[in-house]
Amino acid sequence: MAPLLSVDDLRVTFDTDRGIVRALDGVSFEVNRGETVCLVGESGSGKTVACESLTRLVPTPPARLSGTVTFDGHDLSSAENGTLSSIRGDRIAYVFQNPQDALDPVYTVGSQLVEAIRLHRDVPKKRARRRAVELLDRVGIPNPAERFDEYPHEFSGGMKQRVVIAMALACDPDLLVADEPTTALDVTTQSGILHLLQTLQAERDMAVLFVTHDLGVVAQIADRVVVLYAGKVMERGNVFDIFDRPAHPYTGALLDSVPRRGATPEPIGGSLPDPTDPPAGCRFHPRCPHATDDCRTGDQPPVHAVDGSDHDVSCVYYDDDHDASELAEADGLAADDDESTPRTEPTAPRGDER
Repeated sequence: MAPLLSVDDLRVTFDTDRGIVRALDGVSFEVNRGETVCLVGESGSGKTVACESLTRLVPTPPARLSGTVTFDGHDLSSAENGTLSSIRGDRIAYVFQNPQDALDPVYTVGSQLVEAIRLHRDVPKKRARRRAVELLDRVGIPNPAERFDEYPHEFSGGMKQRVVIAMALACDPDLLVADEPTTALDVTTQSGILHLLQTLQAERDMAVLFVTHDLGVVAQIADRVVVLYAGKVMERGNVFDIFDRPAHPYTGALLDSVPRRGATPEPIGGSLPDPTDPPAGCRFHPRCPHATDDCRTGDQPPVHAVDGSDHDVSCVYYDDDHDASELAEADGLAADDDESTPRTEPTAPRGDER
């Protein structure tokens, strides 16, 4: 079966006073029906730009986009604005990091839900109101019929995020794009939101593209993972490969930087490169302890299959002229024909929202 979403060679640049910012530089990934794909990486890696570029939420100009985005067989990269507007909120819905910015403070929560429903469905107000109350109830808002007429400031941060999720689910989307929806929430509330998303996804067979820098969240919800760094894909694979058999030094460094029982976290030295002047060769080489002269020249290494499965990596050690087992022995990373030492998965948040 063809993937629900296919992103191929997506490139996004911004013209700025300092020069051209290469926010995304040849990013490719897929999302299948009913699965959760997590985009991970440090802040500034291009995760949010990737999500907003799917339906051209990124303003053009100043942005310039190229590449192909295919959704359920339709080419969104060449679609007209009217087509994209009809898809946004209907078949592709978004949940962003800060629910306060997504809700209008001068309108009641219920009126905003009704508006979201009637924007894509030709239904009378009374029917839309019933649907809105049902959605509030489904996402765990207590006394939904009463809270329908309350304003956003009367809701807690976790409850506001539940309202935003209800708005995103109003039209039963095929794909939910969640851009760090739990970052501003405390751990207990975060766990409740994640549990809610997983439950709703299972009920609706909905695909989820989830952006996060929290590898504990990734371990809890992901089917597959795409690791981004400085606008490039460093590694792609299922969640077990990424956690147990990471192939790229950057992926390994991300995992080693996570606090976990019995191990001291190791921060990644250095910082992301200047997006207006990225280094030659592998974008990560200035921070990589295993960098060779080949890593510092030419272009970003092509994406290679690690072991013939759905596990790809962009690293010179996986070229024909290099031996990936050297990298595996040095840092416990995956090699083509070696069993690597599994890393302990980060502990995912637990508990229910109160």
